[in-house]
Amino acid sequence: MDVENHRSRRYHVGMTHHVETPEDQADTSAEKEASSDDAIQSGEISPASIVEALLFASHSALGAARIAQIIGIGTARDVKAHIETLNERYESTGASFRIRGISGGYQMFTQPSLDPWIHKLNKTKADTRLSQAALETLAIVAYRQPIIRADIEAVRGVAVGDVLIRLRDMKLAKIVGRAEEVGRPMLYGTTNRFLEVFGLSSLKDLPMLDDDNPEELPKLRIAESELEDPDAEAAPIDGDEKTTTDTPKHEPAD
Repeated sequence: MDVENHRSRRYHVGMTHHVETPEDQADTSAEKEASSDDAIQSGEISPASIVEALLFASHSALGAARIAQIIGIGTARDVKAHIETLNERYESTGASFRIRGISGGYQMFTQPSLDPWIHKLNKTKADTRLSQAALETLAIVAYRQPIIRADIEAVRGVAVGDVLIRLRDMKLAKIVGRAEEVGRPMLYGTTNRFLEVFGLSSLKDLPMLDDDNPEELPKLRIAESELEDPDAEAAPIDGDEKTTTDTPKHEPAD
């Protein structure tokens, strides 16, 4: 296979064949920039709206000069004026956030008066995140329920007592009965909350087992709506490693 052609984007018009070149991409980029400049000049999009969009999309502070460079029109002083205008608008409409100066740049922050609710949100999301150990244990319970703790430990090769307690606290697993064997050990199964967190209508919707390797359980994936950040690492549970919590994006109190 021609690697260079394979990496290029191809277009078919009738019987002709065109491979987009770097020059084509540069032309397209220039056209988009010209179009965006026209939108600003015509008043279709205001510079203040662009400033707002950039700060909204950024996870870190942006300097006024950098914002002006991205917009392509105006100076850092103009950007600061736009920020003042935006903050006046936010205040007049009772918005829950403001643009604040921080670390030599600007960033959006929620109002300090809303901190109690933001902390509750972050705590709830942290409580629904799972470590790899918890996910593996939960997968065993989900696919082989009802199952006793000893059988789970036989599969994982480690003790799972603390993990099962954590899963029960999170309402993802529950005791569904006792096994008819010596000692009457408890049987574990999943809950309706488990279905919600993993975006399942029922246990029938669990990923199918591999016919060639039925002993290897598929990895469970938490529904994105249940995560604070789909790309964030799961918060470890007690016993795995030190647990970390996210810092809410809000203005620190004076």
